[in-house]
Amino acid sequence: MTSNDEYVLQLLQERGYVTPEAVAAASQSMRQANETTLDVLLAGGTVKEDEVLGTIADQFGIKYVHIDSDAIDPSVVKEFTPEIAHKYGVVPVVSQDDSVIVALSDPMGYDAIDSLRYVLHGRDVQAVLAPAAEIKATMNKLYPPDDATMVETRDEMGLDAGSADGDSDDAPVIKLCGLILTNAVKMKCSDIHLEPMEKYFRVRYRIDGALREMDSPPKRLQGAIISRMKIMSKMKISEKRIPQDGRIQIKVGDKDLDLRVSSVPTNHGESIVMRILDKSNLALGLPQLGFLSDDQTKFERLIRLPDGVVLVTGPTGSGKTTTLYACLGQINQPDKKLITVEDPVEYQMDGINQVQVNKDVGLDFSAALRSILRQAPNIVMIGEIRDNETADIAMEAALTGHLVFSTLHTNDAPSAVTRLLDIGVKPFLVASALRAAMAQRLVRAICTNCKQPYTPTERDIKMLGAISKTIPETMYMGAGCPKCSNIGYKGRKGIFEIFEVDDTIQRLIFDHAPATLLRQRARELGMRTLREDGMLKVASGMTSLAEVLRATMGDAD
Repeated sequence: MTSNDEYVLQLLQERGYVTPEAVAAASQSMRQANETTLDVLLAGGTVKEDEVLGTIADQFGIKYVHIDSDAIDPSVVKEFTPEIAHKYGVVPVVSQDDSVIVALSDPMGYDAIDSLRYVLHGRDVQAVLAPAAEIKATMNKLYPPDDATMVETRDEMGLDAGSADGDSDDAPVIKLCGLILTNAVKMKCSDIHLEPMEKYFRVRYRIDGALREMDSPPKRLQGAIISRMKIMSKMKISEKRIPQDGRIQIKVGDKDLDLRVSSVPTNHGESIVMRILDKSNLALGLPQLGFLSDDQTKFERLIRLPDGVVLVTGPTGSGKTTTLYACLGQINQPDKKLITVEDPVEYQMDGINQVQVNKDVGLDFSAALRSILRQAPNIVMIGEIRDNETADIAMEAALTGHLVFSTLHTNDAPSAVTRLLDIGVKPFLVASALRAAMAQRLVRAICTNCKQPYTPTERDIKMLGAISKTIPETMYMGAGCPKCSNIGYKGRKGIFEIFEVDDTIQRLIFDHAPATLLRQRARELGMRTLREDGMLKVASGMTSLAEVLRATMGDAD
């Protein structure tokens, strides 16, 4: 007797359907090797099938029904193919808007229900329990066995073993979704885009900041793939009218990965974007970010100050969060207490207290920041300064002995001051608390495997003459090789602009000076602009002229 049978027998005894003595007697009278006590009780009429199945259904929170094949709406029958019905051992009973109710004989058939959700293009599937004999009879009537022989044929051909070109049932869809994810990780992709177009279903990977189109799955699998991804990220698959957010945790090889998933309804279906958060990036030190030696020394000194505000600025996708995590990893020591406030917490870091913003319960950046300051931290990281209240608290925290890291969306480093003043922070607070702001961009790094020198062309010299006083005699490019997928670039590095606040700049801030004056003073102190830093990295062979020009298009200098 299996443990499941023992459990059912206990339930039957509690309900008074059978006595302990009858169970013991049935157990003694078992004659066949595959016979159970429950089989003996049912065969002898000691308990009835309705009593057993009704008890099981109650435990699983589903209804127990008898099926009348004549009462099933023909339109519901047409929603299933004979192959699907026979393969999963279910018959459709009722169709309701975005859901369908199916009858099955095994209450543990969760896999069948999940698979049907993919097969039915995201429709919600609800189960009811019915006697196996009734399901078989109804199935044979509604879907004659002769029509289902294709199931055996497909199994013999091996199409269910993972062919993405088979019918849109669960096995190929699950394998295809897994392939999309694993290939993205292997290609070091930062995010995956699943985009329904009018006549095809587009899959694109963002690799080193550039989107690359991959082979498109068949359009007919669109609904099943999107439903699979939504279920994996714990979204509501029946809700297709509003945007949703979710998260997937997977392991690829020896890597534990988090995927931040966003779903948005579009004209031709739901668009899914999955941001891959690779925890191995946390091991990046400041040298791996692309700092030149003098900037690295300067920045390491800034992040080890006892107090003040240090900001990292740049547009979305410029690597600000990675830089902040690298800073925290650099200064995370047992004698320091570090707390972060993030929306969302992208990476879990050992030894750091991380707080997730939850606006639904009133825990926004400012509320969380107020609370964590009572925890007596040495160092605080705020995911982003978005409003006056958060900025004021951050500045006041810096003035009371805390070192505060955060990000701002500004194009260059001196503009961080202007941005803080614009959102209502008083000039004396900014002047007193701000220690530095660093702007950054990401540029693609030349592939080291196929890197080769070349002499600058006339066009290169003309462009360089307008933006740089020195023109290198030799520049570098990637010829393209299998390691970089013949692109010539592999990986990304940062270019930086570090704006330090000295006494003169403090006075300028206090006087509400414009960003141009702040920038001029910073240049006098030796600040390199983003483009100048990029040009040094072109000369060193780290990146190309085209990449620096693309990343610094808005650089005034």
